[in-house]
Amino acid sequence: MKLSHKLEYACRVLAQLGRTHGQGKLAHIETLASAEAIPANYLVQILNELRNAGLIVSKRGKQGGYALAREPKRITLIEIVEAVDGELLERNFEDAGHSGQRVAEIWSEVGECFESKMAEYHLDDFIVRDADAEMYYI
Repeated sequence: MKLSHKLEYACRVLAQLGRTHGQGKLAHIETLASAEAIPANYLVQILNELRNAGLIVSKRGKQGGYALAREPKRITLIEIVEAVDGELLERNFEDAGHSGQRVAEIWSEVGECFESKMAEYHLDDFIVRDADAEMYYI
């Protein structure tokens, strides 16, 4: 399966925002880009799409930044996919030819299973809490 960098980056930046959800803090784009190793200029586009989808809120100005619009456990993976890479969910198989209809049916079933599985995951599942980080001993 080949997923887009855009979708990967969206999941990573949302997970980063999820770490501080409920603390009343707004994250600056430079901090998010640095923490998740995402090019800042590309991150701006992704954050705009996430905001337009209602997954995040933003505030302009010196005290501005980004935050989740709701709790991480209330944001599903499928919502994230729909916000930044909706084409991933499209099923457009032709049913032409002798086998076309059966091929389209099978791929539709696979697509439905894929969507169903994505609906089971929530942003909360992506968040690495400090206690989850690996410990290194010297």
